[in-house]
Amino acid sequence: MIRRMTGFVGALAVALMAFPALAGSEQPPLHVLAFYSTRVEGDHVEFAVQALKFYTETAAADHYSFESTTNWDDMNAQRLEGIQVVLWLNDSPHTAKQRAAFETYMEKGGGWIGFHAAAYNDSSTKWPWFVSFLGGAVFYGNNWPPLPAWLAVDGGSHPVTRHLPARFLSPDNEWYSWKPSPRSGDHVTVLVTLERSNFPLGLKDTITGGDVPVVWTNTKYRMVYINMGHGDKIFSDARQSRMFEDALLWVGGRN
Repeated sequence: MIRRMTGFVGALAVALMAFPALAGSEQPPLHVLAFYSTRVEGDHVEFAVQALKFYTETAAADHYSFESTTNWDDMNAQRLEGIQVVLWLNDSPHTAKQRAAFETYMEKGGGWIGFHAAAYNDSSTKWPWFVSFLGGAVFYGNNWPPLPAWLAVDGGSHPVTRHLPARFLSPDNEWYSWKPSPRSGDHVTVLVTLERSNFPLGLKDTITGGDVPVVWTNTKYRMVYINMGHGDKIFSDARQSRMFEDALLWVGGRN
């Protein structure tokens, strides 16, 4: 009897190695589609080019598929079928049809990460759903020129920021401020904030103070907004880059 049980356990172990799903190691498929534009501010294009390289590399390491497009008309139900996460690297939809498709995608459980200019909105944008999606945040101002800044990590235990220290110096970026602060949104969880020690921040254009979140999520959706995304230094800090990777994995359900 003991000999038979030993043989059974050995056969089971072989089966688990042959079929990882039985061992609980198989992960659900993750398909990511990045949108970006080439006819926008040069520093935003530079960021997008580096982001494409970064996510192509992490896709191989983290076992997900990664595609990109400059055709914003790909923001449609047919193209988004089977896509778990969309990235907006340096722009956002401009037509009513593109916007409606994105709204439907998110309301049905899609995932989104937007960088920097992806969340730019003002009185001319005329997309109230998107303002609500951002937690009520409307672009208010920015610093110029791009500068490094000390950031405080609000959600150290959150999957997006769990590899960050409590504070760190983020590389040169054009930082956006918002009015009202997204922190006032009912469903917003702020993950990273500009430290007040930075103020006044800027030379030509200056952020003089206030509450300036730079990474947050609206918990009604699978989404993260990340304010970094201007210029060629964004990926020069490994800790910050790890946050970009963790954000994608979290939004994509790879907790």
